[in-house]
Amino acid sequence: MEPQPTAVQAPIHLRIADDLRMEIERGALAPGDSLPTLGEICQRYGCSMNSARSAVSLLKAQGLITAGRGKAPVVRIPPGKVVRSSERHQAEKDLARRPEKERAAVGEAETNLGMSIVEQVFSSTYDTIAADEKIAEVFGIPPGDSLLRRRYVSNDSRTGHLLSFSTSYMPVSLIASNPDLLDEKKEPWPGGTQHQLSTVGVEIMCMVDQVTGRMPTTVEAQQWGLPDGVPLLICRRISLDSENRTVEISDAEYPADRTELRFVTPLKPWRKKKGANS
Repeated sequence: MEPQPTAVQAPIHLRIADDLRMEIERGALAPGDSLPTLGEICQRYGCSMNSARSAVSLLKAQGLITAGRGKAPVVRIPPGKVVRSSERHQAEKDLARRPEKERAAVGEAETNLGMSIVEQVFSSTYDTIAADEKIAEVFGIPPGDSLLRRRYVSNDSRTGHLLSFSTSYMPVSLIASNPDLLDEKKEPWPGGTQHQLSTVGVEIMCMVDQVTGRMPTTVEAQQWGLPDGVPLLICRRISLDSENRTVEISDAEYPADRTELRFVTPLKPWRKKKGANS
């Protein structure tokens, strides 16, 4: 869509912000370029310093610029993008049957983040919790049943900002026959969850991805390095086995400004009508 001004008789600070936003959208102000100074904005628009500050604050709230205390505002440089595609589920299932050396070479770091795990600060934490009513309903188990809760955190080794954060739940009764699955020291596990479940005779046959969004807390914005105005996407993955049992629930968070959600749905062809020409 061609950049357009807000369709109202706008106050001066909104008109200034609109003009600068459209310059950014058209590329006249490129990522990394400095914004006009407050003095230059005042001179160009014949406005007060307060109006100029309000315009800059509005651009910051829209996530278009970055500005720190004592630093001139600049057009925001887009962060690296994470692609989360439904195609990965089959790829992960295929990988789970490969030799350990191959399984160990490919994980979320490589498939989602496009970087090696050695470039990250990775940690995993396991604990056992009682299922509350909501999560018990998804699993089809009684509230209070034991769940293994696994938290996975990856930080950028250069900036310290979060790269990925997810929480996984599995019924303890499902995996207790393999004690290694209850041991966080076995992480990162070559082949991931699908291979882990295969060691207790569980084959995942269906994945359900549910996506919602919300604004981050101030702590989350700091941890992710988010500018003002950028929401978080909350992706819940529900894994079902050949008996249609829910065997894992995984909740992951992704900043909306650096995430592409890609859902690929193969469709079966129509049956040919009898007598139709081939």
